[in-house]
Amino acid sequence: MSKPIEVDDASFEQKVLKSKAPVLVDFWAPWCRPCLMAAPVLEELAGEYADKITFAKVDVDQNAQTAAKYGIMAIPNLIIFKNGEPVSNIVGYQPKEELKKSLDAVL
Repeated sequence: MSKPIEVDDASFEQKVLKSKAPVLVDFWAPWCRPCLMAAPVLEELAGEYADKITFAKVDVDQNAQTAAKYGIMAIPNLIIFKNGEPVSNIVGYQPKEELKKSLDAVL
């Protein structure tokens, strides 16, 4: 089973923007209850989409530069990047089926 990778300000460009595969980035924080609720759902999806989409996590408290660059005002905030560009933005906790629809739309 594939797990989301940790990404920080220093590695964001290499791991997300330069990725050949689409990347779902979970902007989160350890104190955020909805973020903690979303984590197991995202881990399941990371396994299901392992060959198609990379899943990444960015702790907004530790990586304020990247969070600010993408206008993260509320968390959880999921942004799907394709070819280095954001193509989908999902704010707040979403059930697994809704997330799958968003993922399938970018594939």
